[in-house]
Amino acid sequence: MALAIAQRAAAVPLAPAMRQASSLFSRTPISTSSQSPILSTADDTERLPVNTIIRFVPQQTAWLVERMGKFHRILQPGLAVLIPFIDRIAYVKSLKESAIEIPSQSAITADNVTLELDGVLYTRVFDAYKASYGVEDAEYAISQLAQTTMRSEIGQLSLDHVLKERATLNTNITAAINEAAQAWGVTCLRYEIRDIHAPLPVVDAMHRQVTAERSKRAEILESEGQRQSAINIAEGRKQSAILASEAERAERINHAAGEAEAILLRANATAAGIDSVARSIAQGAGSAQSAVSLSVAEKYVEAFGRLAKEGTAIVVPGNVGDIGSMIATAMSVYGKVGDAQAKTVAKQLLDQQANVPQEPSIPSPPASGSGTGKN
Repeated sequence: MALAIAQRAAAVPLAPAMRQASSLFSRTPISTSSQSPILSTADDTERLPVNTIIRFVPQQTAWLVERMGKFHRILQPGLAVLIPFIDRIAYVKSLKESAIEIPSQSAITADNVTLELDGVLYTRVFDAYKASYGVEDAEYAISQLAQTTMRSEIGQLSLDHVLKERATLNTNITAAINEAAQAWGVTCLRYEIRDIHAPLPVVDAMHRQVTAERSKRAEILESEGQRQSAINIAEGRKQSAILASEAERAERINHAAGEAEAILLRANATAAGIDSVARSIAQGAGSAQSAVSLSVAEKYVEAFGRLAKEGTAIVVPGNVGDIGSMIATAMSVYGKVGDAQAKTVAKQLLDQQANVPQEPSIPSPPASGSGTGKN
């Protein structure tokens, strides 16, 4: 039957056939809802192409052909041959990415702040059949779904989270739209919130909050600076005190080391002198012992003389007026010299000092035993 119709169509002149087909099959664009603000699809902005038997389908475009009122096939880009009077191009769908402007709408946040938001939705048709027969107007349906989804998502967030998490909000809206739009043959690539308008009192409160927050940060930074400055000063004083104490300690150690070394040197010198005297005594026998006894007696007498000059109250032996006895007593301290030898040496010492001026005599004590005297 189709072949017979094609043969009859071939017998008809081309120009009248085209005019007849144009009058029979040309149609106005499929009207959208009167409430829809979306007018951006190809089949809404252009008249549907008429059946001229031979047609060229543009790239990234899908033409849906109905045969005798029933879906027949989708014409791919390139050459297409149609049967006049039988085939009709019912829908034209663009497979390109398209942008749908979402008008401004009101939404209430979780903390009861009313916001005015608008956005842009980017979509693409991936199934022309579903986009044509699955929904009356796919773009209008998606735009309405985007608005309701945005209200729902914003109602779950506070104002601060809406302002800070716009990327997360966009992702959630895109996922919710894709979940419902798969049956319409349309995929939502992304959704972008364009503008967010808050009431003026809320904006003023936000400005005051920002100012207070910055003042708080400035005060915190200033206090931190003062704190760090005080810490640095205290640390400097601490280090200075530590260094001063270490210097004083080192000085004392050096001074003590010097005194110890001096004492050691004096002790070594004394030991060497004693050793030398001991060797001399051992080698010189009697004469050396007499010399030692004489030296001890001299120091004994000198000690009493200094004691009489410096002290205000002294204790002296009973025979302090007898110089010979004092010398004999001093010489007998040595232990190795007898009393007779001590007296002899003492007499010689008195004879040797006869020409030397005598020191002031020490007054005798009132008693024969030990006593005290005052200058």
